[in-house]
Amino acid sequence: MPHSHLSRSASSRGAVPVLRPIVRHLAGIGFVMIAGSALAQTTTPSTTAQPAALGEVSVVGTSGTGLQPPAPGGQVARGGSLGLLGSDDVMNQPFSTINFTSQALEDAQARTLADIVINDPSVRLTTGTGGFDDTFTIRGLAVGAGDVAINGLYGLTASRVPAQLVERVEVLKGPATLINGIAPGGSVGGSINAVTKRAGDVPLTRLTTTFTSKSNLAVGADIGRRFGIDNAWGIRFNGLVRGGEGTVNGGDQKTQFGALGLDYQGSRLKWSLDAYVQRDDTDNFRPQISLSSITAIPSPPDARANWYPGTALVQRENVIATRLDYDVTDALSVYGGIGYRDGMADQVFPQSTTAVNSAGDFRVRNNFYDSISKTVSANAGVRWRVNTGPVKHTINAGFSQLVQKSGNAFTVGTNESLALAGFPSNIYNPSPLVPVTATRLDPLMSSETTLHSLAVSDTMSFANDRLLVTLGLRDQTARTDSIPTGTNPYKASAVSPLAGIVFKPIQNVSVYGNYTAGLTRGQIVGAQYVNRGEVLPPYKSKQLEAGVKADFGRLTTSASLYQITRPLSQATGPVGNQVFGYSGETRYRGLELSAYGEIQRGLRGIAGIAFTEPEVTSSTTASNVGNTVQGVPAVTASAGLDWDTPWVQGLALNGRAVYTSGSNLNVTNTQRFDSWTRFDIGARYRTIISGKSVVFRANIENLFDKNYWLTTGTYVAVGSPRTFVLSASIDF
Repeated sequence: MPHSHLSRSASSRGAVPVLRPIVRHLAGIGFVMIAGSALAQTTTPSTTAQPAALGEVSVVGTSGTGLQPPAPGGQVARGGSLGLLGSDDVMNQPFSTINFTSQALEDAQARTLADIVINDPSVRLTTGTGGFDDTFTIRGLAVGAGDVAINGLYGLTASRVPAQLVERVEVLKGPATLINGIAPGGSVGGSINAVTKRAGDVPLTRLTTTFTSKSNLAVGADIGRRFGIDNAWGIRFNGLVRGGEGTVNGGDQKTQFGALGLDYQGSRLKWSLDAYVQRDDTDNFRPQISLSSITAIPSPPDARANWYPGTALVQRENVIATRLDYDVTDALSVYGGIGYRDGMADQVFPQSTTAVNSAGDFRVRNNFYDSISKTVSANAGVRWRVNTGPVKHTINAGFSQLVQKSGNAFTVGTNESLALAGFPSNIYNPSPLVPVTATRLDPLMSSETTLHSLAVSDTMSFANDRLLVTLGLRDQTARTDSIPTGTNPYKASAVSPLAGIVFKPIQNVSVYGNYTAGLTRGQIVGAQYVNRGEVLPPYKSKQLEAGVKADFGRLTTSASLYQITRPLSQATGPVGNQVFGYSGETRYRGLELSAYGEIQRGLRGIAGIAFTEPEVTSSTTASNVGNTVQGVPAVTASAGLDWDTPWVQGLALNGRAVYTSGSNLNVTNTQRFDSWTRFDIGARYRTIISGKSVVFRANIENLFDKNYWLTTGTYVAVGSPRTFVLSASIDF
């Protein structure tokens, strides 16, 4: 694969300087021009498009039908929810956000929400389809699968979120601690929230059959009804059965999924309940492996290669959640939600006992690794709209708590010394895993984590909503206890602030800025260090961001500059006498440009590019200072078009390109991954057959069957192979 034209030699020092000339250029032409008239000149004028009028500061709950309307083109919504701050139009939010609709998910034939979020260039999937879970990076920082929220509640998912559950996918870029509290995995680069489906006013009975190459078949049902006075009550059911070959050689994937959503939409009271069950059985899941201390990064093997023949994974999730919103008066409202998740995973777990070398050789042993978890997640709050003279206030006070019990059982495959050292294999010519002969252990609960927080904010509106100022604080406490011994308890607290501003110099332009901090719970230092048992405090990741958004009616554009700093945790001192703690800092600087909407009637698009400069700014290893953080690409870009053809009514064509530049394997910057570009194409045809609405869809993902590494540094997987997805949906 060719290197990005912005990459440098592997041995050079210093962060990739991609931002400096761009920032100088922006300063010369005026920042507003990037998202304003400069981008507007690329669109086709519309006689019907009007500048967006200044809206009032409004807060609408995300439960039930209180969603922001779709933007022109229907692929992205005009706004979304921000947890504590409520839901609002994107032009009123002091953050960089994007909110994908169910239409975007359906037309992309997404199997999980991971298939749609890569339309944002700041978001990248770091595990291929058919792996253990869906994990992401946002602005170069990891966001684990367990840090994806469901209706604003963390802890209700641990592997992947099926697209059949989702009405909206809300992506917030930057630390989101004030919004929903500490994420269980401590991610700070951003957040992803899935809003579940609700019944619409039009009755729905839809059956969809899907074929995914090479031979995976699925049947799904989507049924929605509203009833009662003013259609106040709603019920929505989604079910899916999938089975057949997976995306790697010898792979087999089976999914059983069922979701039920109930809601009540009264004049003042809104209530919803979601319950879903999911079971995934995967034989030979997509593998990951470690690269370290290597003389050269090996070329990625064929995307269907299975480095660990013989793996097996069973994942089960049972989730139930409910939410209530009540308007006490026109100015005062209260809300609360609570959810429960019972999850487990059983897997035949290959463990590489040596990192893969440049020839693809490694040693591996086989084990059982099983886990269980039970989570209760809740939030509650009050929202008060009040005027003090000419200033309008929206005051929020909120509470959140997550209690998660978890445990695992690791069963070493055999006691033979050869097996403990691992058996030889190769990523290009893998050996079957040696069967596990040891007795499988049952996982037992081993820890209980409690994340508790209180938050308050005030959004002030001045000068007829031209100036919006938001100030807020969230006080968080994290506690971890060992089960059943109660030894090594962990408890620490910290406060996370937020300051945000939105200024509208003209009706359709918003200039915004924010200062916010993300919190990650500290860890208990392990037994191998001198300061074993020490409870490290939660650490803050601070962000400064400034940007501009412009709404041209059919097209919405944005540009943002940001800087995120976070502590660097590492071990210091001589081997055998090391101390673990915070002893350095990393800094992420970036520029993001994006546009979405209806370019002209019948032509929809989403496009963006992100430049990231991740640098080690301080470290006890002096030679690493100034180097680029491993696993973070300097440039990422995504662009997609969806076109209604003029010559065949009902026929639409679409295409997407996803680009990721090279990134470093390690912090010493001695090895570098190649850049990669993936192309997807598709078509759909809407028609009427025997009086029934029918939609045929065909997509080819990774059109040219490109083999490329997905990585965050050290651990790697190969991106998914060329995949054909064909489906037919009929509405009865």
